[in-house]
Amino acid sequence: MTSPADAAGPIQVALVDDQQLVRSGLAMLINSQPDLEVVAEADNGRAAVASPAVHRADVVLMDVRMPEMDGIAATRALLGERPTPAAGVEDSPTERSGPRIVMLTTFDLDEYVLQAIEAGASGFLLKDAPPEVLLDAVRTVHRGDAVIAPSTTRRLLDHMAPTLRREHAQDPALEGERAAVGTLTPREREVLVLMSRGDSNQEIAAELFLSEATVKTHVGRILAKLAARDRVQAVVTAYRSGLVTP
Repeated sequence: MTSPADAAGPIQVALVDDQQLVRSGLAMLINSQPDLEVVAEADNGRAAVASPAVHRADVVLMDVRMPEMDGIAATRALLGERPTPAAGVEDSPTERSGPRIVMLTTFDLDEYVLQAIEAGASGFLLKDAPPEVLLDAVRTVHRGDAVIAPSTTRRLLDHMAPTLRREHAQDPALEGERAAVGTLTPREREVLVLMSRGDSNQEIAAELFLSEATVKTHVGRILAKLAARDRVQAVVTAYRSGLVTP
């Protein structure tokens, strides 16, 4: 039987890295999968932003550190402004403008990665991640239903939590974010904490004895209230506000 995903064709992936060997290796891996296809490559952020094929891709694997334009600036340029999902509706590939972006880095405590996530990237992966982890990450971020690489993302956020909270307290521009966190219901706060742990909707449902559909509704409302692009953005807000601590 043909699934909806099959009918829609393979997930289109763009590779942005200044190292040809890295791009070649990723392309071979991704193109070996029937549901994935590399549709564009670029050797720096400026070339990626100028490429219509990169803009049309479903998922972009983006190096953080590159010449001419780094991954942070390229992420901002590729994503621009995105509408906030309606209450009860999680952001999905058909509802967002611009591709999903996964940052590639050598160091899992790279502070540039945090800046990229705040710029709108959906998570990050280490360049030496096992092939199956990278492939699963592409599929997961395309679905938009889980935090990418939860263990390493959480390590980074735990490491940066004191800085995030300090910035949050000192920046008047974040007053709206503080107020938004305050509008979450007790159940929504519970769900956000579990999201910050890296749990999927299914895992959250099991933990809280809820249906998966109910969890999805809660997640959608959390994203709407926090004006978050996706789950990773909501998790950053949870750390920055002090709702989640290391």
